[in-house]
Amino acid sequence: MTSICWFRTDLRIADQPALYAAAASGSAIGLFIISEEQWASHQDAPVKVDFWLRALKSLSDELATLNIPLKLLTIQQWRDIPRALLSFAKQHGATSIHCNREYGLNERNRDRASYKLLKEHGIDLTGHLGATLLEPGTIKTGGDSYYRVFTPFARACRSALEARPYVLTPAPAKQVKLASVTTDPVPATLSYCEDVSQTIRQGWPATEAEAYKRLEHFSQEAIYHYQRDRDIPSLPGTSTLSPYLAAGLVSAGQCLYRAMSCNQGETGTGKPGVTTWITELLWREFYQHLLHGYPELSMHQPMRPQTNAVLWRDAPDDFAAWTKGETGVPLIDAAMRQLLHTGWMHNRLRMVVAMYLTKNMLIDWRRGEAFFMRHLIDGELAANNGGWQWSASTGADSAPYFRVFNPISQSERFDPKGAFIKHWLPELTSVSTKEIHDPLPLTRSAIGYPMQRVDLRSSRLRAIEAFSSLNP
Repeated sequence: MTSICWFRTDLRIADQPALYAAAASGSAIGLFIISEEQWASHQDAPVKVDFWLRALKSLSDELATLNIPLKLLTIQQWRDIPRALLSFAKQHGATSIHCNREYGLNERNRDRASYKLLKEHGIDLTGHLGATLLEPGTIKTGGDSYYRVFTPFARACRSALEARPYVLTPAPAKQVKLASVTTDPVPATLSYCEDVSQTIRQGWPATEAEAYKRLEHFSQEAIYHYQRDRDIPSLPGTSTLSPYLAAGLVSAGQCLYRAMSCNQGETGTGKPGVTTWITELLWREFYQHLLHGYPELSMHQPMRPQTNAVLWRDAPDDFAAWTKGETGVPLIDAAMRQLLHTGWMHNRLRMVVAMYLTKNMLIDWRRGEAFFMRHLIDGELAANNGGWQWSASTGADSAPYFRVFNPISQSERFDPKGAFIKHWLPELTSVSTKEIHDPLPLTRSAIGYPMQRVDLRSSRLRAIEAFSSLNP
C-alpha cells in the first residue's frame, strides 16, 4: 500500500497529523505542489515563497532520514490540481492521500474538487486537524453561530482545551526505502522570488530546527515578561515565530504545549506573560475560525457590511508615501521600513500603521491588506485580514470607529527614547529625544525629513465623521 502526504503550509515532521497518517497507512510519499500563478493571484509575498522553498529543502532532508521521498509537481492554477493529484496517485499506485485542512475559500474549493474526483476513482483524500488547535465549526455560541467577539471565543477555547487537551502527534517511524521512487530536487529559487535579498534569508533560517530553537529560547525567559515587553518594538520581547507558524515549520499545538509547560499546565491563569502569549495564540485561532465561518472574508469583504458605504479617499500620493515610509510620522515610517527591509513588522506597529492608513489617511483597508500580503514573510490571509479589519473598524470585535490611535502618542509610549525610530530612520539619529517623535519644522528641513502628510487631529475627526453616519 502506498499513501501520499500532500504538504501545503505544514512543512514539518513533528506534530504533523497528515504525515503520520500517511506513514501509518502504507509506504509514504511526500508531495508539494508549486503554483506560481496561484501564489501571485493570492498576492503571496516573494519573501514568503522564498521562505517556503528553503523550508522545503530542509523538509526534504528530514524526510530522507525516514526514507520518505518528497516529490514536486508544478501546477500553475489550483483548478488543475484535482486531475494532477489523480494522475500522480495512479502513477505511484497510491490508494490514499492525506493533508491537513486549510480554511480559505479557494483552499476549501480546491480540496472539495480534489476529494470528489479522487473518490470517483477509488482514492481517498483525508483531511486532518493540523493548522489550528480546535476544528473550526466546533467552537460556537449558544445560538450555534460563530463567535464574533474574541473574549467569549477565547473562554470557550480554553474550556474546550481543558476538557480535551491538545495531543501532539508523534513523528512517523523510519520506513523501508522505496526503490522505485526518488526525491525530486528542490529548486534554489523561482522567478517569483529570485530578487529576495540575502539579508532577509540570513535573518530567517527556514528549518524546523530553527523554529524549535526560537520557541525554546523564547520560553526560557522572554515569555515570562511578554505582557510587559511585547509592545516595545526596540526590545526582543516577542517570539518571532510567526513566519514559522505561517509555513507550518512549527504548529500552534507545539507552541501551546510549550507555553503550558511553563505555566503548570494552565492556559488562563498563572504567569501573566505566559497567559498573555497563549491569548495571542487564541487570536490567531479566532481569525482562522472566522475565515472558515464567513467565506466572504476570503473575498476581501468586510465583516460589517455597512462599512462598505465608507467613502474612502482616492489619494495615490498619500498611499505611496505610506508604502515607502515617507509619511513624516517617524514611528509609521520606521515601521514601514522595517517591513521593507526584513519582511516582518512588530505586531504593535502593524496596528498603528494600519490605523494610520485607514483612519488618518482614510484609505481603504483592502489596499493596506494587499500591500502587507505582498511583503510579509509571515503573511496569512486569516490573521492579516483580521488585523486590518480590526484596525479599520470593519471586522469582528474590531476597534470602535471613534478609537483612533495617535501615532505620536504611541511612539512616546512604546519607543520613549526613539531607539526603534533611530534604528530604521538613520536620518533622525541626531534628533533629540524630545523631538524624535515629531520633529519641529526647522529640524525636518535641516535633515531633509518630510512634513506630515496629513494633520493628525483634523484627519481623526474626518474619519469619525465618515464612520458615524453609517447604520449600526
